[in-house]
Amino acid sequence: MPSASISLPPGAEAWKRDIPQADIRFYDTGHFALETHGDVIIPAIREFLDDHLKV
Repeated sequence: MPSASISLPPGAEAWKRDIPQADIRFYDTGHFALETHGDVIIPAIREFLDDHLKV
């Protein structure tokens, strides 16, 4: 599954090289990250959207 490689840290770091202002965070989760770690991830998503969406 070639697209899975982007989910790995080296793939994410490649994005960071191309887009230095990218907000890249790593969480120690399994497949159901939002179900198991939503209390940490959801606020980060909301903060990102608040900072980057123009209303």
